[in-house]
Amino acid sequence: MVQEMPQGVGAPLVDHVTQRSGKQAALNWASRNARLLAPLVTLISMFIFFSLVTDVFLTTQNLQNIVTQIAPIAVAATGVTFVLLCAEIDLSIASVATFTGVLAAWFWVGDTVSLGAWGIPVAILIAAAIGMLNGYLVAFVGIPSFMMTLAMLTIGRGMSIFVSEGKPIFEVPPVLKQLGSVSSQIFGIPVIGLFALVVLLLGEFVLSYTKFGRYVYMTGANREAAEMSGVNTRQVVMLSLVISAVTAGLTGLLFIGRLSSANPSAGDDILISTIAAVVLGGTSLFGGEGGMRNTILGLLIFGILSNGLNLLPNIPITFKLALQGIVLLAALLLNVFALRIERVQTRSE
Repeated sequence: MVQEMPQGVGAPLVDHVTQRSGKQAALNWASRNARLLAPLVTLISMFIFFSLVTDVFLTTQNLQNIVTQIAPIAVAATGVTFVLLCAEIDLSIASVATFTGVLAAWFWVGDTVSLGAWGIPVAILIAAAIGMLNGYLVAFVGIPSFMMTLAMLTIGRGMSIFVSEGKPIFEVPPVLKQLGSVSSQIFGIPVIGLFALVVLLLGEFVLSYTKFGRYVYMTGANREAAEMSGVNTRQVVMLSLVISAVTAGLTGLLFIGRLSSANPSAGDDILISTIAAVVLGGTSLFGGEGGMRNTILGLLIFGILSNGLNLLPNIPITFKLALQGIVLLAALLLNVFALRIERVQTRSE
C-alpha cells in the first residue's frame, strides 16, 4: 500500500532540492571561470578601496590620467598576449618600442635621412622586420625565444643609442604629439585610450573569431597535437612574434607622443609592466590559457594600482614601489589558486 506524502511537505522539499542544485550549478560555473573571476574580484576590490580612501581617485581628470598612462602598455600587451598564448616569451618589446620611437623622430628631424611623417610607417615596418627575424630564428632555426629576444633586446637598445648618438631627440611628428596628449579627447575619453582600445578589440577579434586565433591556442596548449592536426605551429609562432614587435613599435610611437621627445634610454620599464599586466589578468606563461579579456582586466588592475598608490598620502614615496610589488604578488597568488580550482573543476567534469 502506497503512503501519501503529508500535505505541504512535497513543495518545500522540492524547493530545497532546487535551491541546492542551483547553488551547486553556480559554484560549478564560478569554478570553471575562476581564471576570469579572480582578476575581476581583484579589480573591483582595488577600485572600491581607492575610491574610499582618496577623494581624488574618482575625479574625471584622474580617470583620464589612468587611461593615458596604461594606453601604451595596453598596445604592447596585445602582442605579448599572442606570444604567451603560444607558450613563448618576447623580452625585446621594450627595446623595439624605444628603437621605433627614436627612428620615427630621427626620420622627422632629417639630419641624415629626411622622411618627414613617412618616417612613422617606415619605423613600424622596421619593427615588423625585427619581429620577423625573431620569429624566424625562434620557429625555424630553433633558438629559444627567451635567448633570442634577450639578444634582440640588447641589439635594439644599442641601435637606439647609435641612431640618436646617445642624445634625446626633442622634435617628434606633430601627429604623435596630438595622439599622445591628454587634452586630445573624444567625448571626454583621451584619444590615446581609444587607440589602445581599438588595438585590444582587434586582438580579441583575431583570437576569438579567426582560424589563426584558434591555432594560437592550439599551439600553446599542445604543440605536438596541433602539428598532428595539420597546424603549421612554426608559422603561428613566427607571426605571433611579428604581431608582438609591431604592437611594441606602436607603443614606442605613443610614448614619444606623450613625452614630446624620443629618449634612447627611456622605456626600460615597458617590459616588466607589460608582462605583469598580461599575467595579472590570468593569461598563462605556459601557453594555451587566457586571452585578451584577461589582458584587459590585468591592465586595469595594474593601472589602478599604480595610480592609486601615488594618491595615498600616508605611505612614504620610497616604499610605494615595493608595496606595488607586494600587491602584485598577492594578485598573482590569487590567480594561481583560481587556476588550480578551474583545472580541478574541468577534470571532474
